[in-house]
Amino acid sequence: MKPSFSSGFVAIIGRPNVGKSTLLNQVIGQKIAIMSDKAQTTRNKIHGVYTTDHSQIVFLDTPGIHKPKSKLGDYMMKVAEGTLNEVDAILFLVDVVEGLGGGDRFIIERLKQVDTPVLLVLNKIDQVHPEELLPIIAQYKELYSFAEIIPVSALQGNNVNALLEALSRYLPEGPQYYPADQVTDHPEQFICAELIREKILHMTREEIPHSIAVTIEDMRQEENGVVHISAVIYVERDSQKGIIIGKQGALLKEVGRQSRMDIERLLGSKTFLELWVKVKKDWRNQERILKDLGFRHD
Repeated sequence: MKPSFSSGFVAIIGRPNVGKSTLLNQVIGQKIAIMSDKAQTTRNKIHGVYTTDHSQIVFLDTPGIHKPKSKLGDYMMKVAEGTLNEVDAILFLVDVVEGLGGGDRFIIERLKQVDTPVLLVLNKIDQVHPEELLPIIAQYKELYSFAEIIPVSALQGNNVNALLEALSRYLPEGPQYYPADQVTDHPEQFICAELIREKILHMTREEIPHSIAVTIEDMRQEENGVVHISAVIYVERDSQKGIIIGKQGALLKEVGRQSRMDIERLLGSKTFLELWVKVKKDWRNQERILKDLGFRHD
């Protein structure tokens, strides 16, 4: 007999850029994890909460598992791998357009070391013919015995409800950890900083994306209801500062405009957003700076 209420924690793992954040946002119904076509966009475990009358699933959207090239990369890998031992089920998300690659094989070898049920989620099925899925599924089944295999389109929402129904079967009986209307355990400041970082990822080229960090220095609501936010964008080199600011401040102004629109939707309040750009040389390889910016794996 199914318990009256079940709850648990589910990790979403996969190679960089396979749609993990897109899936989480689709499930939750609003943007709490940033999306970008740049690899390794997610740096922290994003906790998303999905609640029904009968169950609550707490999702952890981990950084993409990859070969680290800096102390920040080491941090991201420790976060991703550490998550696998903390959860009730694992969603292994793969890109059916890209097909099985070395990164997928690396993750599968890591999965063989845990006892947690693993559901294989074939993402981007809206971009391939259904007949192409069968040989892809066969490839993955040869490498690992998955608890279930579920094809979805995280972007379109296709079959996501079936995925949620399947997941509920792996949740133990448990309490409701979060209020029914709460969709994340991250503070608003964290999400606002991530929304700003997302806009920079969209508007800059290869050398910039992994060289930036964003912190909210001040966030307060004035008497007239306007939320005043002051944010700092950190880069590693003076040349990057110039790129972020843009000609006559144009790029920074556009980052601010687009960020403010998303933040106002998140907060439900008119927002005044101030952006500053500062240089912290080689911050990704300096543990003290990483800790100051909130990157911790302990």
